[in-house]
Amino acid sequence: MGERTNDEANPPITVRAHPMPFSQTIMDTMVPASFMVSKITFTYVEDSEAHIIAFHTQMMILGGTDAMHCKLFIRTFSGTTLDWFISLPNGHITSFDHFANLFREQFVINQAPPPFDVKQYQGEPLKDFLNRFGALVVKLHTTDEAMVVHTWDLVRALQ
Repeated sequence: MGERTNDEANPPITVRAHPMPFSQTIMDTMVPASFMVSKITFTYVEDSEAHIIAFHTQMMILGGTDAMHCKLFIRTFSGTTLDWFISLPNGHITSFDHFANLFREQFVINQAPPPFDVKQYQGEPLKDFLNRFGALVVKLHTTDEAMVVHTWDLVRALQ
């Protein structure tokens, strides 16, 4: 009486299945073991947009499918970022663009403010100022086509 069998002494460990934010299509995609990616890590303090660009640049060089990009992107997460990823709804992420947009929105606070100094420095020739201004407009990735065209017209007019 009171003796435990071997099965009772060592009950089986139940592995809790974590929800996975990837769609089934992404989950079904295999990443070959030979597919090597440089290790970059997002630690929650870097510029999220710069992180996406660094990762995407590596993927452009290496190739692979959109689903592979999704799976490899999570390798760059740790700590709070990984906690955020795991908290997403099951099956929510359907493409890398979707994933990158979710990441960008979540960590928007980490993005560097646009370098937009529109002051003309004392003694700076107008041509130099407009060239600098035009370069800043390009860095903003603006979709205001009229502003871009007007800026470049000003720059060309001074050349």
